[in-house]
Amino acid sequence: MKLSIDRNKVIFVISAVGLVAALISAYVMGIETKPQPPAFNPASNPFANGIYANGIVESYQSNGANINIYPEVGGVVTQIHVNEGAAVQAGAPLLTMDDSVQRLTVGQQQSQAEAAQALLQQLKAQPRKETLDVTKAQLDLAAANVKTSQDQYNKQRKSYEIDPRSVSRDALDNAENALKAAQRNLDVARKQYDLVRAGAWVYEVNNQQKQYEALSNAYQASSALLAKYTVKAPVDGIVLSLNTAIGNYISPQGTYGTYTQGSSPVVVMGSAQDFMGVRCYIDEILIHRLPAPDQIVAQMSVRGTDIKIPLEFVRVQPYVSPKISLSDQRQERVDLRVLPLIFRFQMPANLRIYPGQLVDVYVGQK
Repeated sequence: MKLSIDRNKVIFVISAVGLVAALISAYVMGIETKPQPPAFNPASNPFANGIYANGIVESYQSNGANINIYPEVGGVVTQIHVNEGAAVQAGAPLLTMDDSVQRLTVGQQQSQAEAAQALLQQLKAQPRKETLDVTKAQLDLAAANVKTSQDQYNKQRKSYEIDPRSVSRDALDNAENALKAAQRNLDVARKQYDLVRAGAWVYEVNNQQKQYEALSNAYQASSALLAKYTVKAPVDGIVLSLNTAIGNYISPQGTYGTYTQGSSPVVVMGSAQDFMGVRCYIDEILIHRLPAPDQIVAQMSVRGTDIKIPLEFVRVQPYVSPKISLSDQRQERVDLRVLPLIFRFQMPANLRIYPGQLVDVYVGQK
């Protein structure tokens, strides 16, 4: 009997403790906690009938967008001359590719052009004095041989006329033949002298001139191609992005991205100006609500802050194209077409904004 009473007491105590705990839990859970203030206010429409659009910050260009640089030839990168964020002038080298094969080709074609030029100069310099002296000496020798043969023939002819028995007819004929041969040799020597003195044939000079010009053009073309193994800055500006490293192979299609598995520009440059550009995309269903170009105003909200910056309208890119997801322009497309609008703004002194940054834009009417 006593054991049963003790058991009931224990059950009663446990029930009482559970009830108290439940009441305390209910009280604690019922206490209202004050909500934390937001880190920043969301973008709000400052216009009565403003149109919302996603925007992306770009370097400001009077025409176009960021400057995407692709090499004109392919090769392995051997040197990188600049860092991201560096200010460069037009013509400054950005990176260099392996040009060993092309350099040897240029050297070979240069030697061929120089050899053709030397031969051309040789033709134009004819007749050579030493060669002309040799042919003149041969002409004099031939003339002397004619004189000797003529004297021999005259003597034998005169002796034969005085006494036919003093000279045989055969000896007289041989002397006459020797004279004729000497005269022919003189004619050949004179023509050879005239040929040498006349110099190179005009057709030979013209042909060699064309050969030299062709080889010179090939050398100049190879030299121009060699220069393209160094990628240079096309304009004054800022290096925004370097998408390669020493040892990477790059091509006119760009450089392969390990993470995106697509091609991208080797170097991206922006203009070195106080202004930045904003490209925003207006959905096709909202295009009809756009004001006239001279009435367009806009405001940009920098995500993660309460900063709002007025935008200056620049132009409409008058071509409606499929919308591209800003996270991956290579692959992600949706079934919607958009109209690009270009704005610009002056960089605020107390905030850094970078090309490629996403912003919220509201477009309204003055």
